[in-house]
Amino acid sequence: MMHMKARVALAAVILGASTAGCSKGDETIEGSFSGVGPRPDVLPVILNKDLPFRYPPSLYAKKIQANVTLRVFIDGQGKVVSESTHVAESSGIPSLDSAAVKGSNDLRFVPAQTRGEPVPVSILFPVYFRHPEATPLPGDTVLGKSGSAQPVANGTKR
Repeated sequence: MMHMKARVALAAVILGASTAGCSKGDETIEGSFSGVGPRPDVLPVILNKDLPFRYPPSLYAKKIQANVTLRVFIDGQGKVVSESTHVAESSGIPSLDSAAVKGSNDLRFVPAQTRGEPVPVSILFPVYFRHPEATPLPGDTVLGKSGSAQPVANGTKR
């Protein structure tokens, strides 16, 4: 099977004037949380070792690249509430938007906490679909030359 990659960055969006860190292991990634209640004291931590986003095979073959930003609701148990997930900023390519939404259903987190209690949060979650042999898109310096600063999701052609 042919392996495909979608580079993924976690919640790199500023809401209003406030930002907070979202953790992945020892990494801190800037994030934006909103609207479910008071701002959490402890931010959610992603548990997925391999991220669940799958690059659509026909777009991968054509080396099509784009970004999708999702609005993801994480409940108090750290599960994504799939019926609440929606595209906040479209890539302009419906099949990439759909692949991002579908993959988000399998994300798992240690839940956010306020005063030691798990709380639900809503985050903006950017998904970067990148082909390893394609020319980098303008502004891709955020991903780094090797992409090592960002989690990488490995998908397989289906």
